[in-house]
Amino acid sequence: MAKKTLLDLTQSILSDMNGDEVNSISDTTESAQVAQIIRDTYDEIISSRKWPHLNALIALTPQGSSRPTHMDLADTWAYIDVIKYNVRDADDTKDNYDDLTYMKPDDFLKHLNGRDSSNSEVDTISDPSGVKLFITNASRPLYWTSFDDEVLVFDSYDSGVDSNLQESKFQCWGNVEPTWSHTDTHTPDLPAKAFAYLLAEAKSVAFNALMQAGNQKAEQQSRRQRVWLAREKWRANGGMSMPNYGRNSRK
Repeated sequence: MAKKTLLDLTQSILSDMNGDEVNSISDTTESAQVAQIIRDTYDEIISSRKWPHLNALIALTPQGSSRPTHMDLADTWAYIDVIKYNVRDADDTKDNYDDLTYMKPDDFLKHLNGRDSSNSEVDTISDPSGVKLFITNASRPLYWTSFDDEVLVFDSYDSGVDSNLQESKFQCWGNVEPTWSHTDTHTPDLPAKAFAYLLAEAKSVAFNALMQAGNQKAEQQSRRQRVWLAREKWRANGGMSMPNYGRNSRK
């Protein structure tokens, strides 16, 4: 099924419901309700799985030298799968990106609390919450966590190289949240092969919500498309399974 705009989807559902013909999603109360059902259905579909087409490389933003290992996470992120950091020494000429390992917050705190805060190579950093963290200032980062799903905290930095972890030295890959424009011309951010499922699911909801009647055909199509999509592999690499280290979708 080809990709369709929000107006196209709304018109298709209204036609099956024997509703009025419209030229805009805002033409009638019914068309506005159907368009909202499509949006709600889309949000549910997006939050139900990690969609490969939403994967991206995105930068982290440092909080500065006062919190040298705190990096802000953009609101567009939904999941984090990979974080690498360029651990090249000051006198090296070759970049060297190493994987950093996620730790659960309690394990991360145990890891930091095992350090000697009186050691000159350990900085006592105050988190925005006021909690003190013991951060090594003389070695590359190895581990990271997040206490609030908004900021990533790393365990170490090398002050002989940089005063804080640098945005330019990260390679971060994960899953981003799509944007939605509630307009006639908006095309929901889904692969073309998933539009049949979106239409069938939204149609089933619309019949139940607006007509107080089920649509057995739409429900059958929805179930069939859901099963088919669950089996569908990534177009690249023949199917990938990645650990979920980060955030839950806000949709």
